[in-house]
Amino acid sequence: MFWFTQGLCFLPAFLVVWSSCTFIVSYIIALFRRDVDIIFPYISDTGANPPESCIFGLMTFISSCAGTATIYARYKYVEKLIEQNGLVKPRLNQAALMLGLAACFGMCIVATFQETAVTIVHDFGALVFFVCGVVYIILQSVISFQASPYGSSTCVCWIRLSIAIVAAAAFFPTVVCASFVKQTTLHWDTHDKDYSYHVASAVCEWVVAFSFVCFFLTYINDFKMFKLQVRTEYED
Repeated sequence: MFWFTQGLCFLPAFLVVWSSCTFIVSYIIALFRRDVDIIFPYISDTGANPPESCIFGLMTFISSCAGTATIYARYKYVEKLIEQNGLVKPRLNQAALMLGLAACFGMCIVATFQETAVTIVHDFGALVFFVCGVVYIILQSVISFQASPYGSSTCVCWIRLSIAIVAAAAFFPTVVCASFVKQTTLHWDTHDKDYSYHVASAVCEWVVAFSFVCFFLTYINDFKMFKLQVRTEYED
């Protein structure tokens, strides 16, 4: 039996691979078309112009759908742990679910509204995605410790917490430095006034994005241990 056929581990595995490809493929296409600079563009910059904008939008939407499925499956898994041992507070699990779904909705907004087309809506979607995403992985780290050792090993719990700390630490300079960037352009020169703020913000944005990827990577082993079933009941 192949490892990805065990339980539901194909969900986080697909999410990790697909999300990574979403960031990298659009960046490579934009780079070859010279639509962005090679040194740390914003993630959204790599999907601002066609044809990469079409690819970025489609792949991001699929990532949001995969993220929704993964987050819901994680919620049901923790719910089952709560039934068995009661170590995790149900409201904490529910709050994590709502935040995770909100983050996926933010991804849908980012995929639908390009940065250069409707900037305000795009930035709002990105903010929802990053804020809710960071809080989600923090809550899941807390849940992991509460459920240990029934959920994940202590080592995995500390890895998740470390990733959450990195994501949270990178999120703040992403927003703060971005607030100092006054010009909107896809091409930057080292002599531009806001160049240092742009680079710092863009680097931190990439760190946050791949922190999410690494966090969901830690789900794979957990998802091997369970499956979800849909039951239909017919009432006369």
